[in-house]
Amino acid sequence: MYPAFRSVALAALIGSMTFAALAAKTTLLVKFQPNESSAAVSGSVQGYDMTTYLLGAKKGQTMSVRFEPDNTSCAFNLVAPGASEALFNGSISGAEFAGALPRDGTYSAIAYLMRNAARRGETCNFKLTFEVSG
Repeated sequence: MYPAFRSVALAALIGSMTFAALAAKTTLLVKFQPNESSAAVSGSVQGYDMTTYLLGAKKGQTMSVRFEPDNTSCAFNLVAPGASEALFNGSISGAEFAGALPRDGTYSAIAYLMRNAARRGETCNFKLTFEVSG
């Protein structure tokens, strides 16, 4: 009985690893038009897919990000350059970030579905609006 249980557990582990490995990870660069301080992008994620938007900014500038998803289980995180943790976690803090930036470099806004929706293969269409000043 123990070897059979081990085989089932191993198969489940391999299956979940394979599914996670198939998740799409898209990275896009956000560019402002000349003389503009804001830009809006639209996108979508499905299941365990993630889309990362990269935006360069400087320490002390103020950034605001507004996230407008069509799925309540969809969120975004904002990660500072070189950081190991999110500067802003949308699944906890909501759909809007505004604050002074802690360092120079490229910031990452990552759109994703929370696990409850991702495991059901749901889709989220969204709009992200970025503004940088200062």
